[in-house]
Amino acid sequence: MKLGVSACLIGTKCRYDGVGATDKFIVDILQKYFQTVPYCPETIIWGSPREAIRQVHDENGELKILTSTKNPKDVTKELDDISEQCSDEIKNDDLCGFILKSASPTCGLERVKIYKPFNAPSVKQGVGVFARKIKEKYPYLPVEEEGRLIDPWLRENFLMQIFAYQHLHEFLKSNPTFNDLVIFHTSYKYLIYSKSQKSYTTLGRIVANKEKNQLNEVLEEYKEEFLKAISQKGSVNKTYNVLLHIFGYFKKLITKDEKEEILQALAEYKEKIIPLIAVMKIINLYVKRFDVQYLKVQKFLNPYPSELALRSDIKAYK
Repeated sequence: MKLGVSACLIGTKCRYDGVGATDKFIVDILQKYFQTVPYCPETIIWGSPREAIRQVHDENGELKILTSTKNPKDVTKELDDISEQCSDEIKNDDLCGFILKSASPTCGLERVKIYKPFNAPSVKQGVGVFARKIKEKYPYLPVEEEGRLIDPWLRENFLMQIFAYQHLHEFLKSNPTFNDLVIFHTSYKYLIYSKSQKSYTTLGRIVANKEKNQLNEVLEEYKEEFLKAISQKGSVNKTYNVLLHIFGYFKKLITKDEKEEILQALAEYKEKIIPLIAVMKIINLYVKRFDVQYLKVQKFLNPYPSELALRSDIKAYK
């Protein structure tokens, strides 16, 4: 699987000051599972080190990219052109996701500083030039900033989205039948539920195909709705509700003490006392014990390689 990254995040010395900005989560963890494909539009034009750039609203309110020097140079067109070129390359690189450098006037996904004229204070309301083009051209490609991935829940959602995104594209390349689509859809029931029950209902309608559309039409519509669904962020409450649904499959098969143990674990997860992995281990134990085939194929229970252990943290990865 190929994961696009801002090149500085894997240690490439391509920043304006001639150094990198190595992110430990990407380098120490993700590079064991993904081939990282580096991008740095600024370096292609100006090399490194170079003059720093900033987003600026001029006196007419127009957004420009200027060098942050005593006599600023307007480099708006240069950066826009190279960002356009780099964003086009994403399709050819067959990426399953992208991690951008936060706060960068080129790569920042949100809260990029925009400087104002007449020495007015800057505001963190901008989006990087390259980041904006990625979002416009690939609205459902999983994209995050390395700074936001410090949050365990955002990290969990992002990786869940990446693996589902990749799985869908592999599925579509396999020349699936209508029956294959039913199986695929069924396996994602609870993962989609953890994002939006409405989305699962919509996807179910597409799979049911009461209009008797051709398979290629159904697959195209399903792809669009599936990618919309997995791009939504789940929540602790939604996940808790899904876990309760899953618990219902074997609650009549276990003892009163076992029920209390599971429900206490679910409550502690909801209150953020224990991590999700602790609950999942209990759930998976009962799924195997009672050989619940329907649950064994649910991607929600095993959305990515268990070795990643992303559900193990309550606190952020350091």
